[in-house]
Amino acid sequence: MIFEAARLSFANLFAPETRSVFWKVLGLTLLALAGLWLALRELFAYLALPWLDGLIPGTSGWEGWLAFVIGLFASLGIALALALLLAPVTALIAGFFLDDVAEVVEKRDYPAEPAGHPLPLGEAIAGTIKFLGVIIAGNIVALVLLLVPGINLIAFFLVNGYLLGREFFEFAAMRHRPPAEARLFRTKHAGTVFLAGLILAAFLAVPILNLLTPLFAAGMMVHLHKKLSQRDPAFHQQLNQGVMS
Repeated sequence: MIFEAARLSFANLFAPETRSVFWKVLGLTLLALAGLWLALRELFAYLALPWLDGLIPGTSGWEGWLAFVIGLFASLGIALALALLLAPVTALIAGFFLDDVAEVVEKRDYPAEPAGHPLPLGEAIAGTIKFLGVIIAGNIVALVLLLVPGINLIAFFLVNGYLLGREFFEFAAMRHRPPAEARLFRTKHAGTVFLAGLILAAFLAVPILNLLTPLFAAGMMVHLHKKLSQRDPAFHQQLNQGVMS
């Protein structure tokens, strides 16, 4: 079930219906990263070069071999910073297009079932910000754990697998369920959702391809939620009975 959801979602990335979203997210992400590169470079020049010129006169304007070496290391540092910002920037931009992906998947692959409802704009923005925070926090934790001998890459997959699985599954579920019910449904099927999250973490670990992680994850979790709902059709009724009792 999990691998089938992943297969269908990957095929969906290149389907004609989602191609426009694909290019929008990719283009906006590259523009955002280019803007960040220029901003960080100008910030370094504004803050560091005057200090360097005062320390060693005659090096302003990137003159002198020492300034060149420092500039080279600064460029590498900026590149590293952009690499760390890649996932959050992509998540922020793609967050505004997730409902478009989910709608395409539901209409094309589940035409006989009720269509999902996008979250209200306020809740969608709040959800995007929340997901951005989760991605940043998860990668900080994973980065710290990568320094611990014996854990390394396992930490990256476990942390991101849990966080990605949780957030994207609840997104897919909330298109059809109230938020509280979506969280309870995810909790009931936590093991399946976590295993699916590990696939998302593996997708996130692939350079270049990881730019499309949010779109892939949204489609995959729509499929997974549909399949779990088909296997557990009594959940909504049982939940209502439990609340009433």
